[in-house]
Amino acid sequence: MTTTTTALLRTSGARFADQAGTDVRLRGAAIGGWLNMENFITGYSGNESLMRATVRAVLGEDRYELFFERLLTAFFAEEDAKLLADLGMNCVRIPVNYHHFEDDDRPFAFKEEGFRHLDRAIDACARHGIYSVVDLHALPGGQNHHWHSDNPTHRAGFWEHPHFQDRVVAIWEAVADHYKDNPWVAGYNPINEPADESRAVVGPCYRRLVEAIRGIDDRHILFLDGNTYSTEFDVFEEPWENTVYVCHDYAAAGLGRGGDYPGMTDGRYYDRAALEAKYLERTEYCRRTGTPVWVGEFGPIYTGDERVDAMRRRLLDDQLDIYRGDGASWSIWLYKDIGRQGLVTVRPDSAYLTRFGDYTAKKARLGADQWGSDGNGPIEVTKPFQDMMAREFPDFAPYPWGRFDWVRTLLLNITVAQPLAYEYAELFRGLSDADLIALADSFALTNCDMRTPLAVQLRSG
Repeated sequence: MTTTTTALLRTSGARFADQAGTDVRLRGAAIGGWLNMENFITGYSGNESLMRATVRAVLGEDRYELFFERLLTAFFAEEDAKLLADLGMNCVRIPVNYHHFEDDDRPFAFKEEGFRHLDRAIDACARHGIYSVVDLHALPGGQNHHWHSDNPTHRAGFWEHPHFQDRVVAIWEAVADHYKDNPWVAGYNPINEPADESRAVVGPCYRRLVEAIRGIDDRHILFLDGNTYSTEFDVFEEPWENTVYVCHDYAAAGLGRGGDYPGMTDGRYYDRAALEAKYLERTEYCRRTGTPVWVGEFGPIYTGDERVDAMRRRLLDDQLDIYRGDGASWSIWLYKDIGRQGLVTVRPDSAYLTRFGDYTAKKARLGADQWGSDGNGPIEVTKPFQDMMAREFPDFAPYPWGRFDWVRTLLLNITVAQPLAYEYAELFRGLSDADLIALADSFALTNCDMRTPLAVQLRSG
């Protein structure tokens, strides 16, 4: 691993700098779907813990370990780090599920083996001059309301139970101790997309985490997401030293319900000016406090319809131009998946998609995955129900995203998605060890295609 003492980053006013004082603008991607798995990325349904439990029940412990160890090894390796470096990127954000560090039936018993794949990726990236940001993406109890925090419900229980918060403090103390001397770790992203409806717990929780981490490691940067999925920053007062306040900058026009761009989406007109206005709103705290801007997540979803995808590429061009003009650092979502959003995508004729292609088509038809879906699924079922809720409860506007999202989460992304998890697991039944290895190896870079237009955009971003 490269161990140059000048590599260690810190903030310097509104910029990042290495130890020699050289400005560094971070440009990179998140390795989503890897150490924190997500349904739309690798093709299962529901949340990661349910998926793993159902697959383990079918395969048994030994063959379960064979498959997932091979999958984690194949998904991100040396050649992936080299590709990102060849595209001019100098940073990866690595989402991690707390289950790699702790089991629910053994709270506070830290699992050192949880570092194994994370260390491997950080070292590979370092060899290619790429910094890593360690992102705790799924916290005990769920820090937000959706699948990507490995939440099987629609409630963010992390904020309701101090026990969960105590466990996360202990996890971060262990992580900080492990990486405190690693110059190629850019820093720590302690809570991905917090969603504290009370807005009373998240601020004190951050203060506690900052004090705990700084008690062990006072050199690495802290990357703190704003509340409500990294869009609100009124929970912060005076900025902490060597700290970045992270915004996520998804544009509605580029998501599952997105319309034409420029054009109307959900009753609002989106063009470059609208994107810039939203970016300026979400980075106001950074500019007011003179701290660096790092857009921790952004990026459109692709549809396979060339007319639509051309508009999505135009939207991304506009976002990258805005960031470039402001000198903002960024991490696009995401690096690799089965085709919805990734820079690198698993080939349609791979062993994995040959096995699971019909299954993923069923998920799409039923709207079981929230990310990329228009939220309707079988509209003959969902529209009457949505209409009834609107009629009977016209003033119901639940946190965080309102009635429509609340209903579709419960109706499709939980009630429909969770039974589908068992169907996914059944597709592993009867497979040989060689079959399992072939499925896992479908995610190796050599078995994937690059989304070339996206690569071109990111290279110049």
